[in-house]
Amino acid sequence: MDKLESVEEGLKVKREVLEVSSDLISSMGQFLRKRGFIEILPVVISPITDPLNHSVFDAGIEYYNGKYSLTKSMIFHKQLAMRIHPKIFSFSPNIRLETKDKRDSGRHLIEFTQLDLEMRDATRDDVMSLVEEMLTDAFEKLEEKFGKFLREMNPHFSIPKIPFERVKYLEALQKYGSNFESVLSENATQPFWLIDIHIDDREFYDKLDDNGKTLRDMDLIYPYGFQEASSGGEREYEYEKILRRMEYKGNDLESMKWYLEEVKKGIPPSAGCGIGIERLTRFVCNLDDIKSARLFAKKPGELAI
Repeated sequence: MDKLESVEEGLKVKREVLEVSSDLISSMGQFLRKRGFIEILPVVISPITDPLNHSVFDAGIEYYNGKYSLTKSMIFHKQLAMRIHPKIFSFSPNIRLETKDKRDSGRHLIEFTQLDLEMRDATRDDVMSLVEEMLTDAFEKLEEKFGKFLREMNPHFSIPKIPFERVKYLEALQKYGSNFESVLSENATQPFWLIDIHIDDREFYDKLDDNGKTLRDMDLIYPYGFQEASSGGEREYEYEKILRRMEYKGNDLESMKWYLEEVKKGIPPSAGCGIGIERLTRFVCNLDDIKSARLFAKKPGELAI
């Protein structure tokens, strides 16, 4: 690591920003409870966690004769939780030890919190509609409570109009090239969905469409250059299909044996997503850097309290 950040730097966050973040968490939790969701406790360590579609440094704990991984996302635990309750959410701490080249992106932290939600027997469209209504509800409450502060911080703040636009991944890639997400975000004035992402660009657990090329998944993209907000979709839940997808992606089957053993027992079909709290706060408050969206922020390539 190149730098040890001072305590003073870690505390340079506006009190009002913290209040906005707190209200977003409260509003979204209340919204989901009214829709029949229950909140489950987050999983911080486990023998299994999200393999991700990009490389990060390993974060694990040796324990007796085994190893726990720090949670990168609760995707597998959300699927397993569907056996118990049809609608769950959790405000889950995630640890992703990103490489230091992401330090200056303004969007990356190595420790962050996301609202993870999952619904049994749901479709991608069900999740997108739910998120649209949830964010609209949360923004309306922010307007009532923090309107003056938000207008001072963010001249673009507005209540999103639903439904959000849907943009197909491969069409955007063909039109704008590999930097299409940034281009689309910079030119957008409302949040929008990026859908039907190519199989090579996502993990094995998002459901493959009948076309064999794209997935039944989506990313929510913020406008004005703030980029990715949320990722999710419908899930693979059948053992043989999951095995084929893992083999296609080159995932290590041995490291995922705990998960595969549970899948053999049966898991229900589901769909869900994760929404980064710090990225949402950054977007709402129009912050230059995500480190201003929380106390004790930890950026790639740095040590911080």
